Amino acid sequence: MIKVKVDRCGYCGACVGVCPVGAIELAETRLLINEACFDCGLCLAACPVGALKAEGYAETDVVPLRRRYDVVVVGAGPGGSVAAWEAAELGLSVLLLEKRQEIGSPVRCAEGVAHDLLMPFIEPDPHWISAEATKAQIAVIDDGATVARRAGGGKGYVLERRVFDRVLAEEAATAGAQVMVKTTATGLLLEDGVVRGVVARGPAGPLEIECAVVIGADGVESQVGPWAGLDTALSLRDTMACAQYLLAGIEIDSACCYYYVGQGVAPGGYAWVFPKGEGKANVGLGVQADLSDDSALNYLTRFIESQPDLAQGSPVTLVVGGVPVGSPLPRLVAGGLMLVGDAARQVDPLTGGGIVNAMLAGRLAAEVAAQAIAAGDTSAEALALYEKRWMAGRGRKMARNYRLKERFGPNERTSPDFLRVFAVAIGAK
Repeated sequence: MIKVKVDRCGYCGACVGVCPVGAIELAETRLLINEACFDCGLCLAACPVGALKAEGYAETDVVPLRRRYDVVVVGAGPGGSVAAWEAAELGLSVLLLEKRQEIGSPVRCAEGVAHDLLMPFIEPDPHWISAEATKAQIAVIDDGATVARRAGGGKGYVLERRVFDRVLAEEAATAGAQVMVKTTATGLLLEDGVVRGVVARGPAGPLEIECAVVIGADGVESQVGPWAGLDTALSLRDTMACAQYLLAGIEIDSACCYYYVGQGVAPGGYAWVFPKGEGKANVGLGVQADLSDDSALNYLTRFIESQPDLAQGSPVTLVVGGVPVGSPLPRLVAGGLMLVGDAARQVDPLTGGGIVNAMLAGRLAAEVAAQAIAAGDTSAEALALYEKRWMAGRGRKMARNYRLKERFGPNERTSPDFLRVFAVAIGAK
């Protein structure tokens, strides 16, 4: 029977089209081959990347490759790409690894970002902005009825993350970083407990890549930190389970971001409607994982059905994921390693927003890496400067917001006092 080399497969479906017995099925990002396969070999010729193999195939192209860089960044989200971009600008040799074959996909984000926070990194560009928001509205829903509303302002954008993330990676490449997609970090190279590189696997097989500093930006599912001995485990109370549809065919104010709070809507969290232009919007919600008695997706379905303006829309995209909303990690560094973004749990505990936090952390990590490498000292003590700079700035605000979240229990998050705090957090002052 034909086998699939998953590290190479691009899930294009060419093999499905030539199979004469229907033995191959393309299921999202999995290629399945059933017992009807009789090894005719047509699919081998049709595959554009050599991802299929006959029984007994010898892996002649899997050759360990050893390379060395100043910095290896794991994960090409906003935090990782900015870290790679900044490090390359500072004259370091940089490798940026992304496990997916397309940077920016799949999107796991509501895509909102404030203008003032984005500007220090990149000029807004219509190519990756779906809508410009100048208003925000917070609604309290109790027993299915909207009982209170609060409006505010503040300029921001709803991004097109698939394009935005790729642009950041392109900027890193332009600055001199090498980018490798469909290449997954599978471990770390360790020497006396100090990180000296990464072990990865890509289309060409296994790789061992040496470096002076690894920057882990591998998202909420991060393994880079635990591999280095850092405790990044999340409790259920500090995890938001989220689901979001891109709805088309709806009518909303294209300049307003909407927020809905209420235990019946999203226990411990909130729902959002972020305009995407031309009758579209990101409609989603997050529920505190230890409070919900149902899935986030079912809560979302009920929320949409309860809102006539949304119920008329059609879902054209589904996004699901988990968001860390805990207190700051006790350690963000180990010898030869720093964590940024969701991997470092650098998300606003009140709002769940993390795009610009990750970008800021990526820049700080790159600056500290450059200093440490220049000094010839990449120990945990030297890299701790990154922790100090983070906690002296944005990290202090995140710690404060966590305390505020804990001060107001889930049943108090429709109170006027909490709504004032929440309004400030989302920029709707």
